[in-house]
Amino acid sequence: MIAEAAHELGLDNLTLKAVADHLDVSIAALYHYVSGKDDLLRLAAEYAASRVPLPEDQGQHWVVWLLEWATYNRDVFLARRGLLAQYMEGAISAEVIATRVDAILGPLVRQGFSIAEANAAYELVSQCALGAAVATIREREAADAGLDVVAAYRDVLGSRGADELPYLRSLMRESRSGVRRPFAEQVATVLVGVAIGRGEDWQDIRAKLAR
Repeated sequence: MIAEAAHELGLDNLTLKAVADHLDVSIAALYHYVSGKDDLLRLAAEYAASRVPLPEDQGQHWVVWLLEWATYNRDVFLARRGLLAQYMEGAISAEVIATRVDAILGPLVRQGFSIAEANAAYELVSQCALGAAVATIREREAADAGLDVVAAYRDVLGSRGADELPYLRSLMRESRSGVRRPFAEQVATVLVGVAIGRGEDWQDIRAKLAR
């Protein structure tokens, strides 16, 4: 109940008092179950992570498996803005992370990866997911604050000479958002690189991802 209440309130500026008030109990009562704010944040972070469905091993090709886990990782961090900060501070327990990592590596090893290759591939897509989550959270926070990043870039370009910042100008002309490709395409680029490193046909990998 404490973890659920903390999740409902959100990790941003979460306090023991807010949770106690939400549950209509005293702060002293909470201390029977949590040791303090850090413990409360850990519970909330793990609960938030558990709300996103885990990928299931159904014998899918390794490239699909890694894409599913990359998407899962990104979605977990986007489930609550404060979750990313808690992850960076180590609030999600090693036990939870270890269980997930073991589940991830198994299908890769069964499809011919060495354990080191499997871990390296997962680390690559995880880093891609983490970067995408950070970028999305920044965009959402900017939007909530009434800021338009693309408009800000255009203002900068408008204040510069026509021959300045040529590559940013080109990007703004060619991209509606002025930022980046969809997440799945970013991960696909990483996975094609993994396939090439394994000596696999990268065009076949692209086709599997497209399907």
